Formats: sequence, C-alpha cells, structure tokens
Amino acid sequence: MSDSGQLIIALALMTLVIAVAAALVMRIRVAQQKGDPRRSSFVHHHGDAPRQNMPGTEH
Repeated sequence: MSDSGQLIIALALMTLVIAVAAALVMRIRVAQQKGDPRRSSFVHHHGDAPRQNMPGTEH
C-alpha cells in the first residue's frame, strides 16, 4: 500500500478514536449531573412520568 493510503487509514482511525473519546466524556458529564441540583429548571421540573393521553387521541 502506498504512503497516502496508510495516511488515510491512520487519519480515519484517529478520527474514530477522537469521536469515541468525546462521546465518552460527554456521557460521563451527563451521568455526573443526573440528580444534581445545578441542572436546568426545565429538566428538573419536567422529568416526571409522561402525562396521560388526551381523550379522543387513542388509535
């Protein structure tokens, strides 16, 4: 394989590694904030069970 082919594969693998690492960091940050009082008021006040369907919307 030529040098440019190896470079493309290396760049693709590095991009994949960086994307997975970023996703893991974001996932850890979200997990740490669950139940944290510093979360936004929307999430805090709207995190209950889903409401019942409106009458007449059953299919």
